Parts: sequence; structure tokens; C-alpha cells
Amino acid sequence: MNNKLFVGGLAWATTDESLKEAFSEYGEVTDAKVILDRNTGRSRGFGFVTFAEAESAETAKNAMDNQDIDGRTVRVDYAHDKRRRP
Repeated sequence: MNNKLFVGGLAWATTDESLKEAFSEYGEVTDAKVILDRNTGRSRGFGFVTFAEAESAETAKNAMDNQDIDGRTVRVDYAHDKRRRP
């Protein structure tokens, strides 16, 4: 089972800390990262949350998908390994 979640549709104001806080009620969050644009430093609107246990990730995925974080409805799914571009 996967313990890393993809969170899409984040508000520009969402930070690593607020993302972690939103998911921490479902288990121990080991990492929460909002992905930033290299050039502007602004949020790209998505991030990743990693849990210590896969069961916590599953519970959080089911509970947080289509819920509100910082005024935006987010989409939550399991993260997949990044594909290499040719």
C-alpha cells in the first residue's frame, strides 16, 4: 500500500505547514510539501502528503477528497512515481 498522497487544487495561500495541519488528524504526517514554481516561487496548486503508515494515508484520502482546504476544494489521490520524460 502507498503512504504518499497527491493533493491537487490547492489555494495559492496554502503552505507546507497548513497542508500538514489539514491532514494530521488522520495519522502521523512525516512530510507535507506544496510544490512551488521554480521561476516565480508561487504555488503550482498541488502538493504531496506522506504518512508514517499506509492505513492513515488511506483514511486521509477517503476523508479529504473533495473537501475544503484554505477555501478551495481539493482532490486527493495516491501519488505515483514521476515518469521520466524522453
